[in-house]
Amino acid sequence: MRMSAAELIRIVSRDSPMALAQVERVRAELAAKYPGIETTVVPVKTTGDKWMGDLSQVDGKGAFTKEVDAALLAGEADLAVHCVKDIPADRPLPAGTTFAAFLERDDIRDALIHPEGLTLEQLPAGTRIGTSSVRRIAQLAALYPHLRCVPMRGNANRRLEKLAAGEADALLLAVSGLERIDRMDVVSEILPTDVMCPPIGAGILALQCREGDTALIDTISSLGDPDAHREATAERMFLHVLQGHCNSPIAGYAKAERSGELSLRGCVFTPDGKRVLNAHEWAGPLDPATLGTSVAVALLRQGARELIDSIGH
Repeated sequence: MRMSAAELIRIVSRDSPMALAQVERVRAELAAKYPGIETTVVPVKTTGDKWMGDLSQVDGKGAFTKEVDAALLAGEADLAVHCVKDIPADRPLPAGTTFAAFLERDDIRDALIHPEGLTLEQLPAGTRIGTSSVRRIAQLAALYPHLRCVPMRGNANRRLEKLAAGEADALLLAVSGLERIDRMDVVSEILPTDVMCPPIGAGILALQCREGDTALIDTISSLGDPDAHREATAERMFLHVLQGHCNSPIAGYAKAERSGELSLRGCVFTPDGKRVLNAHEWAGPLDPATLGTSVAVALLRQGARELIDSIGH
């Protein structure tokens, strides 16, 4: 049973330019499929957007989802739009909510932004890279130890302003985010995944509803992409088994091939990049969640638990 055409869907989201651009994608896809359904946006400012310090001091990744979840559970909105990479995997979704769909995946790679268009290979020793991501810091330390990372948070527009103000010499930002805010013009280089392995859930938008809203769930689920669903399921189970938190140097991505085969690569690092644990498996007969578990167990056998637990959060 789907919603009737005359109904209104209230969509809650973070109020950053990128988050609102993500909502516009959802609204456009809904309008194309169900021209009679109306949508309105309920923007909220999250703890993660207000706090510019270390995320581990304010509930980690939950800092970007808590207020959005609260609006959904309070009945102030009907549908939440999240980046999967921002949804904690070391705890269940808030009781009473469920994922209704994962949208077709965007680019999972990171981009280098340098005012003079230099590539990572061309950056001179001591170049200051603006990032607070443990994942990026660890991988840069492993491959480019002569570069220096300086703490930088805030949405992509804000970081670009900080770069222009001289607070860093270069930035690393997600390609998908730059595409959403139409700023691919600033990109110097798009980094392959073997240079910069992406965060779990990169480039996937999740649509979350209350469990009881069956008509809405039926409507929203038709926007979902089966490959994105399988990839997100494998990646989130991988992160869940590792009990990764926002400060964990964990990266990885699943890939659904045209043949239907699914693979998952996972990495765990020490923050200084001196130890890198890798595992890459194909699903074969395994379902996505079992694949995620299998890759996590392979990394645990290599000592991942010790690396993850050595970092405070």
